[in-house]
Amino acid sequence: MKDSKILTRRGFTLALAAGVAAGSFAALPAAAQANYPAKPITIVVPFAAGGTTDILARVIGEALKKELGQPVVIDNRAGAGGNIGGALAAKAAADGYTLFMGTVGTHAINASLYKKMPFDPIKDFAPLTRVAMVPNLLVAHPTRPYKTVQELVAYAKANPGKVTFGSSGNGSSIHLSGELFDSMAKVDMIHVPYKGSAPAVSDLIGGQIDIMFDNMPSAIQHVRSGRLKAIAVTTAKRSPELPNVPTIAEAGVPGYEATSWFGMFAPAATPAPIVTRLNTALVKVLSDADVKKKLAEQGAEPYAEKPEQFAEFIRKETAKWSQVVKASGASVD
Repeated sequence: MKDSKILTRRGFTLALAAGVAAGSFAALPAAAQANYPAKPITIVVPFAAGGTTDILARVIGEALKKELGQPVVIDNRAGAGGNIGGALAAKAAADGYTLFMGTVGTHAINASLYKKMPFDPIKDFAPLTRVAMVPNLLVAHPTRPYKTVQELVAYAKANPGKVTFGSSGNGSSIHLSGELFDSMAKVDMIHVPYKGSAPAVSDLIGGQIDIMFDNMPSAIQHVRSGRLKAIAVTTAKRSPELPNVPTIAEAGVPGYEATSWFGMFAPAATPAPIVTRLNTALVKVLSDADVKKKLAEQGAEPYAEKPEQFAEFIRKETAKWSQVVKASGASVD
């Protein structure tokens, strides 16, 4: 198990201040800032197409296209639990034309799991806003002999090391949700990581793995079609989109709770006026009735805030998930 690195409030504030200062003095001509955006914008998505991060990015990207008057291109760069895409975005030109769809994994979990990170989640990015809060959904292949949390726990205890759970990659919230379940339910399941949620769901539907604690947007349509069966949600409360599906806590593992979140970032040295422009556009987009409806249909709750509020949220999430990593014993490399 790896030692966790929890940022102190003072360290986080200094890092954030440094990022803002760098943005204020970035060598980007004033005219370029004033005319922003003047060309297409790319959103780097650190997971495969078809997964929740990709689904949310495409909904937001389409709305941003209308709001900013420029094309928005989705660039999927999967691998290493989101670290490959994160490293690419962190090193991109800080001109507002490369954004990053970050997750609880890339910005609150990975630093505790990976001994060597290719980027610093705090120093290398300027937070723009959270985009959505998303429940994870415990789903299983329809042929598996368990329909409830209690039946799954009983089966896993009777068959240690035989139940496989897929994830979008080591360190993702999907992975940690499974590790937390393992620890709290006192079972021994086998983790199978993929380069994104979509290929994992594909194998789950095909019967190559048994269960997933998948983000709801990438699983809910398969539940509705009958290709997967929903066992429980990971949040403290039931989801309005699946009101008959119990929470894991109420169904047999008291105290269990895990929630995924997604947010938009820019490279750290992005000038303050462009950060403000992007935040204003994103907040407006996330308040749009059509966007809200599209996200709600996926089981996601839209969320918009100021950059400094998002930064403080990340600080708290980093501390929280580092403790989950320690308790679960999860580690990478």
